[in-house]
Amino acid sequence: MTHSQRLVHTADLDPAELRDVRALLDHAFDGDFSDEDWDHGLGGVHVLIRDDGGLAAHGALVMRRLRHRGRWLRTGYVEAVAVRADVRRTGLGGRVMAGLERVLDRAYDLGALSASDEGALLYAARGWQRWPGQVHALSPDGVVRLPDEEGGVYLWPPLAGPLDPSGELVFDWRDGDIT
Repeated sequence: MTHSQRLVHTADLDPAELRDVRALLDHAFDGDFSDEDWDHGLGGVHVLIRDDGGLAAHGALVMRRLRHRGRWLRTGYVEAVAVRADVRRTGLGGRVMAGLERVLDRAYDLGALSASDEGALLYAARGWQRWPGQVHALSPDGVVRLPDEEGGVYLWPPLAGPLDPSGELVFDWRDGDIT
């Protein structure tokens, strides 16, 4: 089966492509992909992989800010990674991530994502590092700790070197899931 891969900004996706991406995500997440989750994956770049059966895989990279030890880092945040059920475990998730990591390496101080247990295997195998420290968010009410997110945040090695796990990560605020 032939696969075509495309890196494209949200602004250059036509309505049919956006519908295809949303349908893939709804199906891949068994209906547990909210409108807020969808919104989180827009406004950045997307890797789309198509085959004879249509859209086979997708991932997005959006700009966020993450504070560590008093410094705000321009962070490429990975969102909405999914592979169609009939082509899972064929390397397409790795191809999606390779496309996003190429952008990360050239455009951001750091990469970050929140991983499910299943997804964590892919990310760790690619060199993503699990953040062992505390996770916070800058909320409308100030900085709040997010203990439920701790252990599920993965980082793509920052250009400035490793981060200090004794310092916390503070994510910018957004509606829905913060990480």
